[in-house]
Amino acid sequence: LEGGGRDEVPRRCCQYLGRAVARWREGIHRGVSFAPMPLRLEIKKKLSARSDRVKCVDLHPTEPWVLSALYSGNVYLWDTDTSSLVKSWEVCDLPVRSCKFISRRSQVICASDDMRLRIYNYNTMEKVKEIEAHADYIRYIEIHPSQALVLSSSDDMSIKLWNWEQNWECTFSFEGHSHYVMMTRFNCKDTNTFASASLDRSIKVWGIGAHQPHFSLEGHERGVNCIDYYSGGDKPYLLSGADDKTIKIWDYQTKACIQTLEGHSNNVCSVLFHPRLPVLVSASEDGTVRVWHATTYRAETTLNYGLERAWSIAVAKESNGLAIGYDEGTVLIKLGQDAPVASLDTHTGKLVWANNNDVLSASLKGTFRGIQDGEHVPLAARDMGSCEVYPQTVQHNCNGRFLVVCGDGEYIIYTSQALRNKSYGHALDFAWSAVGTGDYAVRESLSRVKIFKNFKEYKTIKCPIPASEEIFGGSCLAVRGSDCVCFFEWSEGTFLCKIDVLPISVHWNDTQELVILTCSDQAHVLKFDREAVDSALAGGSASLEQGVPTAFEPVHEVSDNIVAGQWVGDCFIYTNAAGRLNYLVGGNSMTICHLDSGPLFMLGYLAKENRIILMDRSRNVVSYGVLLAVLQYQTAVVRKDFDAANALLPAIPETELSSVARFLESQGYKEVALQVSRDSDHKFELALELQQIDTARELLDELQTNNFESTEQHTKWKRLGDLALAACDLRLAVRCAKNAMDMPGLLMLYSAAGDREGMKWLAEASIIQGQMNVAFVAYFILGHVEDCLELLLKLGRVPEAALLARTYLPSQISRTVEVWRQDLQQVSDRAASALADPQTYPNLFPDLEWAFKVEEIFMTNRNKHLPASSYERVLSECWYVNGSPSYCCATGEARSRS
Repeated sequence: LEGGGRDEVPRRCCQYLGRAVARWREGIHRGVSFAPMPLRLEIKKKLSARSDRVKCVDLHPTEPWVLSALYSGNVYLWDTDTSSLVKSWEVCDLPVRSCKFISRRSQVICASDDMRLRIYNYNTMEKVKEIEAHADYIRYIEIHPSQALVLSSSDDMSIKLWNWEQNWECTFSFEGHSHYVMMTRFNCKDTNTFASASLDRSIKVWGIGAHQPHFSLEGHERGVNCIDYYSGGDKPYLLSGADDKTIKIWDYQTKACIQTLEGHSNNVCSVLFHPRLPVLVSASEDGTVRVWHATTYRAETTLNYGLERAWSIAVAKESNGLAIGYDEGTVLIKLGQDAPVASLDTHTGKLVWANNNDVLSASLKGTFRGIQDGEHVPLAARDMGSCEVYPQTVQHNCNGRFLVVCGDGEYIIYTSQALRNKSYGHALDFAWSAVGTGDYAVRESLSRVKIFKNFKEYKTIKCPIPASEEIFGGSCLAVRGSDCVCFFEWSEGTFLCKIDVLPISVHWNDTQELVILTCSDQAHVLKFDREAVDSALAGGSASLEQGVPTAFEPVHEVSDNIVAGQWVGDCFIYTNAAGRLNYLVGGNSMTICHLDSGPLFMLGYLAKENRIILMDRSRNVVSYGVLLAVLQYQTAVVRKDFDAANALLPAIPETELSSVARFLESQGYKEVALQVSRDSDHKFELALELQQIDTARELLDELQTNNFESTEQHTKWKRLGDLALAACDLRLAVRCAKNAMDMPGLLMLYSAAGDREGMKWLAEASIIQGQMNVAFVAYFILGHVEDCLELLLKLGRVPEAALLARTYLPSQISRTVEVWRQDLQQVSDRAASALADPQTYPNLFPDLEWAFKVEEIFMTNRNKHLPASSYERVLSECWYVNGSPSYCCATGEARSRS
């Protein structure tokens, strides 16, 4: 320590030093090699877009957008989720060397070789402002993290400070470099200072409002192109890259260069410290992007996508994305996992998470009072200390007493309360047993998986696969290979079964009877037969090749992309890639809610609080309520333990009974669902499916006063009427048709039943409802032909009215013809004059006198109705003419052939 005594050394540092010395001595004694393990960093390409040379890239802090500034003078906005071009616009004819999001104002600022700054609204594409900023090319733009300030650096060797709240006025100018100023960067720990990189081989640190730099850092042999500040809390570091092909790490407090990284074969154009991962990244004109370990400064990986020179790289604070700008396009890769490094002890409600190397904890007990679903849960975080390895996974054991932290190819087991070291070792993967407190397994290499009992090495298992790629804990140890997953028994490492799927995760329920293997696009639920396994192991019938073939039995397949989940009884609660929070029970998936607030990662379910706990990328905790009583009831139903289910039902609130009823329906228990449901619509549907007509009618009667005139209610009455008609309940069918305003249906029912009064009501009601065709038929069946005539005239159907009068009402022919003539005159006088009136041209209407007599007899006798019982008698009295009956129903006399 500089200028400090022994008393100033923190106690924690002494503990770590002693722990490290103990580990070193024990390792030397055991012959362990302490060569550094490579950082396990998953790298996945998410976007690859070809374009002209890209001079600058930037990532939006919240939207899935990448901004690319092109040498051609255009700016492209890419969507990383769809790999599509969202927007593009031309800034000028000269190269655009820098562009940045100003997300607080929904704007983009661009700097081009015409020495101007241009600001655009990226929603409307409107140019907000254009500024003549410098006397030479503008190299870089830097946005202040909190204030309304922007820095621009230029080949005119100056740096200018702009304030957008003062109409983009230049409030300060900084001069002191003797060559082009290539880049500036605000200090994220002290935002009143910033650093600048110049081709004069120096890095200068400035204060906002100071005319002279605070100090300069010199050490590069050629011009400095790029810089970045370390955002972590424990290192005052500044990163720089230069044309001497090197990268330097500076301590800006001591003003000393603490490390020089070599490896690029051409100029280093862009460098950065990753805000979430223990890496730093550099891009060079040699076409490569190198990833370095931020602690050991070891070169972890080199990326080369064959797009020629790499000019710019960018990251977002709350994302693992890395954007790269090349000569031939833009690439976005994902470094590591998006999920936060956290673990929830569901027994005690204690949450532990890692922020870089720091480990923090918080108790979730009693924190949900007044918290609505989806709201951030306030946490009283407690600093547990700093971990010796960079945490990539954190996981509690089966009873929550111990916590394992894995990273950098090592694992450390701590006590969960005070973060005291219990055990450690090398491991690519780690998996806890679901039974023993200190039982776990580690995968040391592709060919070696070891089982530990009570924190001591116990056995090395023999895998029937050439290489092991990952291991999973639980009731059995699962080892995934290149094309299958193998299960082993914990006590002796005996091989049990091989299943031809590639799971991403393995989850066991509390009773160790069910296990779900989640794959990339589906999941498999299996039932574990513990009795068959114990019997085979006791009898020695478990073979090395076949294991125990009856150990697992497939139960369900789930077509969903499961991200994370947990069993609660026989219910599996999970989040999927579509942003939904679901739960699976009895082979059926039901949605609890849609997670619209961005990617959320499920940590577990607290049964005592009835809450599902999730965390976002920023380590904010949110929760959603799911009653344990509901999950227990559904578990009992799936197990067909109906006595237990009936005992649990009274504990379920009224508000949850409808969802329980839908679950019962999905399981085939529709009668019980009808009794349980409190949703009238759902109960009506169930009553129809069960053909319980009286129940459905009672439900509609209850709703009749409120929603009688709604279209939905009409539809329900019609459906009930169809069911009543199928059951030959004509009285109920007529009532349903009336309530549904089903006029065609009533026409059929009234005509079939011979109900004259009903037919009269139908004719009048049909006119009110505007169903004139039904009204016409009803009047015609009743014999009210004069009403039919008036209806046709009212509707403007005059030609049809005239023909009706000629056939049934000859006394109305003249009147109808006159109306027809007046209507036709509007179209053609010649056609109107061609219409013949029987009063004027009686010779054109033969037998008209007979027609008048028949009309008179019809009007006199149309209300004398023959009962249906007289059908046989009337038929026997008919006279036949040419084989057809000729009979006057009004007089009972034979009709004259004329």
